[in-house]
Formats: sequence, C-alpha cells, structure tokens
Amino acid sequence: MTPFYITTSIAYVNGEPHIGFAMELLEADCLARYQRLLGNDVFFLTGTDEHGSKIIQTAEEQGLTVKELCDKNTAKFKELAKILKCTNDDFIRTSDQKRHWPAVQKIWRKLVEKGDIYKDKYEGLYCVGCEKFMTEKELMDGKCPHHDCEPEKIVEENYFFRLSKYSEKIGDLIRSRELAIVPEFRAKEILNIIEEGLKDVSFSRPRKSLNWGVPVPDDDSQIMYVWCDALTNYISALGYVDEAENFKKYWPNCTHVVGKDIVRFHAAIWIGMLLSAELPLPKNELVHGWINMKGERMSKSKGNTISPFELVENYGVDALRYYLLSEIPMGKDGDFTYERFEEKYSSDLVNNLGNLVHRITIMLDKYFKGEIKKTNSKFTREKVEGIWKRYHQEMENMILHNAASIAWELVDFGNKFIDEKKPWILAKEGKTDELAETLGILTELLAHISVMAQPFVPEVAEKIQNLLGIKLETFNSLQGAIKVGMKIKKGEPIYKKLN
Repeated sequence: MTPFYITTSIAYVNGEPHIGFAMELLEADCLARYQRLLGNDVFFLTGTDEHGSKIIQTAEEQGLTVKELCDKNTAKFKELAKILKCTNDDFIRTSDQKRHWPAVQKIWRKLVEKGDIYKDKYEGLYCVGCEKFMTEKELMDGKCPHHDCEPEKIVEENYFFRLSKYSEKIGDLIRSRELAIVPEFRAKEILNIIEEGLKDVSFSRPRKSLNWGVPVPDDDSQIMYVWCDALTNYISALGYVDEAENFKKYWPNCTHVVGKDIVRFHAAIWIGMLLSAELPLPKNELVHGWINMKGERMSKSKGNTISPFELVENYGVDALRYYLLSEIPMGKDGDFTYERFEEKYSSDLVNNLGNLVHRITIMLDKYFKGEIKKTNSKFTREKVEGIWKRYHQEMENMILHNAASIAWELVDFGNKFIDEKKPWILAKEGKTDELAETLGILTELLAHISVMAQPFVPEVAEKIQNLLGIKLETFNSLQGAIKVGMKIKKGEPIYKKLN
C-alpha cells in the first residue's frame, strides 16, 4: 500500500469553530477517504494552535486561564471533526509538552546548527489578530485588511530565521512542481512574492511580551514565535523527535490543506525550515479560498460566522459536506446563503439521490420481493467507465467540486434510465426478464454511486450499502458486488424533505 499523509492547518483556539474551518476539514477528509478507497495507507492529521498573544488576550477577556480557554475550545474542534464524520487518525495540540514541544525544540536546534538562527533588534508593526508582523504595503489605510485595526508598533530583540538564504531554492521548487501548489494560480501568487526576495523572519518574542508558548532552547528569556511552533505540528504528531516509524513512512508523502491567507507561511517559511533542517518536503499544498457571506469574508473578529454545529443539527451532516465540497470552487472564494444551501439539499440530495435509492428499492420489493433476479455487469461497466475515468482525474488533481459534479452525473443517469425503461410498464406488459435485468442494472448503479459519492456523503453511502447488504471498502471491491439471488432491503427515504 502506498503511504498518503494529509493534514489540515491547525485551528487557532481563540474562538469556536466556524464554517470556514469546517470546509478545510472536509476537503482533507474527502481526499483521505478517496485514497483509502484506492487501497492506500492513509494518515490524516488535524489539531489546534494554542499559543500566542491573541490566546492570552481572549482568555483575559473571558475571565479564564489560558489553559482553560484552550481546553474549552479545543474540545469543540475535536467535536466538530466528529460530527462532520471526519476520519482523522490523530489530533495534535501545540500545548502538548510531551509530543509537540520536544519536536519544536529539536528543529530549532537543527536551524541553529545550520547557522540559520540569529539574534537582532526588530522594529515593526504587529497585528495581534494575525499573530504576525506586517509591512506598510500589506496594510489598507494603515489598518490590517483582515481585522480592520491598526497594528501595534513594537521594538524588541528577537531571534530571526534566515529565510532569505532559501528564497531562490524555494522558488525553483515551486516552479518545477517538486513542491506542487494547487490550484496553479495560487502557485503564481506565492512566486510573485518570492521573486521580490524573501526576507528573514522573526522567530521568537521576549517572554515579557509573550509568556505562553514553547521556550527557546538555551534561552529561557525568549518564547518561540507562532510560525516555528505551529508549523512543526505536521512532523511532531508523526514522532519526528524520535524519528519514529510513522515519521519515516508518512512524512515524505505529505499533502497540506491550507487557506489562502496562510499559504505564504506554508510555501515559504515552512519550506525554508525544512530545507535548513535537511528534512523531506511535502509533495502538495492544496490551497482553498474563503467562504463569504453576502460578499464579505466570514471571520470570528467580524462576528459574521455561521455555526457548522447548527447546520448539521438542522439539516444533517451530508447536507453540509455536500454543499461545501460541491458548491465552493476549489481554490477560490465562495458564497454561503441559506437559500442556495436549501436549494442544493432539496434538488441534489432529496429529489435526485434520495429519490433514486427509494425508487429502486421500492420497485425491487414490489416486483421481486427484494431479490436480484438478473444482472448485466458488462452493460453497467460500459455506462460508468467514462464517468469513473473523469472522476478519478478530478480527484487526483484535487479539484473536489468537479469530482462531486461528476459523481452526480451517475445519479442523473440512474434516474433517466428509470424514466427511459419504465419498469412499471415492463411489469404491466409481463416482460419479466427485461424488468429483472433493468432492476439489476439499477442496483449495480447504486453500488457504484455508493462508492463514488462516499468521500462526499459518507452517511448516505453507508445507508445505501446497508440496503444492498454489502460493504465496499475499495474501488476494486465493486467488481461482482451485486449477485443474482441477493436480497435488497426496502428502506425509508434516506433524506428528509424540508418543511
């Protein structure tokens, strides 16, 4: 089995999860599920970023200790992954002093050994909301464009990482696609920044300014700045500190899923750190856009977020998974409206997929007491072959909304096939053999749909397979899955109509 390692960025726990991070979780889970269906050896990581000024500030505002705030909100991010039916194998916390801190301190020492860490006085504009120093060029009317506030002017002595040393090499890696930034236009954006020349970056802050985080090795007066600490989570969770088997197996086969606002840190700073430490690089960085509401970016600071918990409670997990994975174009910004959300739910899930499953199982029960009397696997394979080919191509390219659309072509085909063959007419005319073959073909189509749609709507995929009495864990298991003599259950409609 080929190892496949996929990660989300780690969520900042100054607030509760919102729909933007839910989308990132689902993108990673969708790809993890797809790779498992291919028969690959998958490791899927997510987690939480729990250090920095913003965490301290939020804890003070809420009258909590920093640890209490982190524990409270981390529990919600863990719960989010669970209710979204995510299949993550691990959850890393940057406050984990046993697993994470030793790995961060190990990579710091590697950078020191290479001569890439030095101390200097720094004067700059610091945005607490972004947890980063900003240049004048990044500001809009003197304010951070993401948080609509003026950054603080800070003068302090910090440790710096010689990112400039690796600027040319990082550009070459991206241009050659040895490090593939997906979609391509996101690669061009980071290359534009690199062509201006990457600057050295602040890698620590004085303990008197920031007293919550990983201490700098051999200098207890300094705390590691967020990027050195947070980025290392991807290898600390795999056992980098001890060079564990998971680290050796999975790390060279890594795909990061990140938002467009932090691609610069993942495609520049993180790659520079790995080059300095002489570690393998990730293979891919899949970059998604933002979810907007009425054209405006959703963010905790603006208070215009939508709770994924409420959406799942009111509509079910498949509805949210399907909307975010099929409606938001991969790599681009997308809009969320309740009107469009409900329209997609009713048309694609209830009336299309749900109706197809219900029609097939009802007719099998009515005409043959649920038994498969005849199949035509050759006909079914010929009909689905082209769809499968395009589906795999889009999934391999990680263009998830296109793959979802292709999966629903198979659902459309199933409904059209029923309308064309009119099984009720075949039954009325006594054409039993043709009726049996038609329903057999439709049942085979359902098996294909249950596997193709599984990365997007795993709950209903499982329900379909339960009705069929089969369990399909890989694409190869589809071959011969539907056999003459099988008994298919008649179930209730798999999606509820909206009131």
